[in-house]
Amino acid sequence: MRAFICNEFGPIESHKVEEVPDPEAGPGQVVVDIKATGISFPDVLIVQGLYQFKPPFPFSPGSEISGVVESVGEGVTLHQAGDRVIGSVGSGGLREKGVYSENQLMPLPESMDFQTGAGFPLNYGTTYHAFKQRGELKAGESVLVLGAGGGLGITAIHVAKAMGAKVIAAASSQDKIDLCIKEGADEGIMYQRDMDRDLQKKFSDEIKEVSGGGVNMIYDLVGGDYAEPALRAIARHGKYLVIGFTAGIPKMPLNLTLLKECQILGVFWGQFAAMDQAENAQNFKELFDLHADGIIKPFVTESYSLDESAKAIKTLEERKVLGKVVVSME
Repeated sequence: MRAFICNEFGPIESHKVEEVPDPEAGPGQVVVDIKATGISFPDVLIVQGLYQFKPPFPFSPGSEISGVVESVGEGVTLHQAGDRVIGSVGSGGLREKGVYSENQLMPLPESMDFQTGAGFPLNYGTTYHAFKQRGELKAGESVLVLGAGGGLGITAIHVAKAMGAKVIAAASSQDKIDLCIKEGADEGIMYQRDMDRDLQKKFSDEIKEVSGGGVNMIYDLVGGDYAEPALRAIARHGKYLVIGFTAGIPKMPLNLTLLKECQILGVFWGQFAAMDQAENAQNFKELFDLHADGIIKPFVTESYSLDESAKAIKTLEERKVLGKVVVSME
């Protein structure tokens, strides 16, 4: 079978598709005939050795998969051959077949095709946990989404709107803002890629103006120069959700948390999913119901072949992505 393999850390273009042996299911494991693999920003980092988790070589990136169970190992009770499944697997998804723990997988709803399913677990799992458990988002509150034009940002718009919030989308280009409005955002703010203090103040003032004096919740997946001006525009008792740092890890002036009596809350869905399995399963039941009812409508904007895996990952590194990117094996 074929797989996109990382034999050592290096630039995205240095990794290639290779022939590798078919996987075999050990005790508690499931072999999946993969139909599609979701690409996310951690894939940009993991192949270069810049991610906090470093799989042993050789490995395939790709943290989200959808497919059909081919075989199961001894003791597996949750899945059987022929089941349609999706999963957040950490790595090992950019291949024609993969072997995973049975607990990493869940049934693919009949309402989803394989490409939609491959882009669902990480983005929607993270976002629903962020708004439900960490932010305790309430209907009528306002949410600012930083980096709103990518797959995770669009997910945040979908989920926040489904929960009854007013959504302000912030992104780096007008085409991204246009997509955000199309996907349900109530307002859009375009920011500059590189911001000096004057541009940061302008950004903060725009957030305050659009939100009516201050935003109740901030969903930040970019960090960098955008974090502080966003925090300065938070409302009293607001909540700042830390999702990721695609623009770098910011240094936040903690005096603002005192002045605003606000909270900065970390969101680590992978840890939550592993340690609070029953609550995570309930989250996905609710998400699948929202999808079946047509309330959330995830979509894939770009699909690549396995041979184009490096190109697919590169689009995220270059910030060219509008929405979700997947690699299709079909």
